[in-house]
Amino acid sequence: MTPTKIATGVLAAAALAAPAAAAVSAPAPALDTQTQSVTGGPGLREKDMIRPLVVAHRGASGYRPEHTLAAYELAVGQGADYIEPDLVMTRDGVLVDRHEPEIGGTTDVAQRPEFADRRTTKLLDGVRTTGWFVDDFTLAELKTLRATERLGELREESAMYDGRFEVPTFEEVLRQREELSRRTGRVIGVIPEIKHSTYLHAEGFDPEREVARLARKHHLDHRRAPLWVQSFELTALKDLREQHGFRARTTFLTTAKGGPFDLSGRGTTYAQLTTPAAMKDLSRWIDGYGPEKSQVIPRRADGSLGTPSTFVRDAHAVGLTVMPWTFRAENSFLPTDYRVGSDPSHFGRAIDEARAFLETDVDGIFCDQPDVCVQARTEMLHERG
Repeated sequence: MTPTKIATGVLAAAALAAPAAAAVSAPAPALDTQTQSVTGGPGLREKDMIRPLVVAHRGASGYRPEHTLAAYELAVGQGADYIEPDLVMTRDGVLVDRHEPEIGGTTDVAQRPEFADRRTTKLLDGVRTTGWFVDDFTLAELKTLRATERLGELREESAMYDGRFEVPTFEEVLRQREELSRRTGRVIGVIPEIKHSTYLHAEGFDPEREVARLARKHHLDHRRAPLWVQSFELTALKDLREQHGFRARTTFLTTAKGGPFDLSGRGTTYAQLTTPAAMKDLSRWIDGYGPEKSQVIPRRADGSLGTPSTFVRDAHAVGLTVMPWTFRAENSFLPTDYRVGSDPSHFGRAIDEARAFLETDVDGIFCDQPDVCVQARTEMLHERG
């Protein structure tokens, strides 16, 4: 992984942005001979999508175990425009779809005696983490495991499907996207997140190279493709552009606290990288932000929903999209004034919460229950006429 030669804050953004500007502005390859109409075709260009977008966060992960083909198919059936796979790599270098490199909570590996000796402790973004890691399994071994619900105590419906679905590869998700576009007659997008890029590079992998290769293979490496690539690490997005010639769009993920691990040695924070000046610099080579939703509308001290920040306005002023995460219907995740009853797993006023954020003119929202967010969008657009 290319070291990022930066200091902090805006200097970080500027140092990363300048070399990549030419790559972003380079013309996309002609796809006229490959692009088909949506009906009967795989939908190789983003078009006719309703705005703001509804992104299925790890699929319909409020209803099915996350990051499974079943979760993605259900999400599209509920009206999601984009599906979101998180990407890590197997020992033999295959991109697969898991929330984290450690899979003790998202598969049945802990109940598989044949893999008991794979349990180990590694440094994951500087944190000692114990469990089973994807990069210690070949793809063939990983395919013998089955997905489980990570939040089983809150999501009994999803947990009912434990053990029924295997771990998909990124290429399988891309093929599913094509098939769902054909089947539904509308373009379905995919917005993968490269997880823990610094960690993967330290383990000897290059996830950016493989993402770029598969994007090209599936005719999605162009500016109008229904493909965005996300990362919490700026270096990963920089390397996609500079080292691998990636032409499709990218989204920089941020949190309200902390900073990107690839820049932790410099003390760079997400707060420094989301100022208006930093946004302007970064707009030369990224296409949008995926902020933690509290960066768009903070919560008050009592946990209730507060007043919108200027995040969306500032990003839009320099041509960047904003798609906050993550919208979840359970009381446990809602602002205190949007909860219904005291059961943490009970659905609260999630439609109303999503509406509040959509009214800030965000470009999309990441949702565990896509049907909830589709309903919120439908209501808002109907009222706007």
